[in-house]
Amino acid sequence: MSLAPSVAVSRAQFNFLPFLIGLFCLLWSFAFVAGKIGVTDCPPLILLAARFLLAGILIAGISALRREAFDLSLRDVAVYALLGLANNALYLGLGYTGLKTVSAGIGGLVVSANPVFTAVLAALFLGEVMTWRKAFGLLLGVAGVTFIVWHRLSVGTDHLEGMLFTLASLASIVAGTILFKLLAPKGSLWIGNGIQNLAGGLALVPFAAAFADVNDIVPSARLLGAFAFLVLGGSILAYLLWFHPLKVYGATAASAWHFLMPPLGMLFAWLVLGEHVELRDLAGIVPVALGIYLVTRPAVSVSQRS
Repeated sequence: MSLAPSVAVSRAQFNFLPFLIGLFCLLWSFAFVAGKIGVTDCPPLILLAARFLLAGILIAGISALRREAFDLSLRDVAVYALLGLANNALYLGLGYTGLKTVSAGIGGLVVSANPVFTAVLAALFLGEVMTWRKAFGLLLGVAGVTFIVWHRLSVGTDHLEGMLFTLASLASIVAGTILFKLLAPKGSLWIGNGIQNLAGGLALVPFAAAFADVNDIVPSARLLGAFAFLVLGGSILAYLLWFHPLKVYGATAASAWHFLMPPLGMLFAWLVLGEHVELRDLAGIVPVALGIYLVTRPAVSVSQRS
C-alpha cells in the first residue's frame, strides 16, 4: 500500500534526521575543545559575550539580505529571549567558567548527563511517557558515561570548583530544553536563534564588564580560529540543528543524543589538545550507542506495519 503524500514527506524528513543529528553531535562535541582553547587566551565572559552578539548580528544581517519575513509574535520573541538566558548566557557562561579548571573531556562528560534529568522533567511537565525501553536506554547511557567519568577522574587533573560550575551549566541546559518544549515558540527557528544569541550576549555584557579584564586577552591565531568556529559552527549552525530534532522528537529522545558527547569530546580533545585518553574511556561508547538507539527508536504501530 502506497504512503499518503503527508506521510511520505514525514518519512523523508525523518530519514534525513540522522545526518542532521550526526552533524550536530560533531559540532557540539568539538565546541568543548574550541571553548577550552578560547578560555585559555580570553576571559570566558568576554569570549561568550562577543560570540553571542556577533552570531546574533550575523543572523539578523543574513535575514535582512534574504528579505526573510519576521513571523514571530511578541510572545515568541520573549520565549526565545528567555531561552537565550538559559541556553546561552547561563549554560555556556557557567560552562566556560568551569573550563578554566576542568578538561574539555570532563566538561563534555558532565553535560552529557542532560538526557537523564531531561527525561525525568519531561515526564513530569511535558507528559512524555517513560516506557521501560526508554528507561533501560537511559540507564545504559548513564552506565557508559559513568564508566568513562570514573576512569577520567582517576587521572586527577580536574578541580572541584570547575566541576561545580559545570554542574550548574548542566542544570541550565536541562531547563532550556524543557522550556523550549513547554513554551513551544512558533515561527522561524533561524530568526529565533538570532534573538536567542542577542539576548544571551546582552545579558553577559554587564558581567563581562564587571568581572573580566580585556587586558587578559592574548591575541593569537588559535584564539581567532576557535572564536570563528564557536560563532559559525556553534552559536549559529549547531543551535539551529539542535532545535530541529527537538521539535521532531520529544525532549527525552532528542536530548539522548547528548550521550554521544563524551566519547566524541574526548576524541577531539585528544586529537587537538593532547588530553589524556585511554581505550578504556572509549569502551563506554557501546552502552551509550545502544542506549541512544533504545531511547530514540520510534514506536511502530499496528497501522504502520500493515
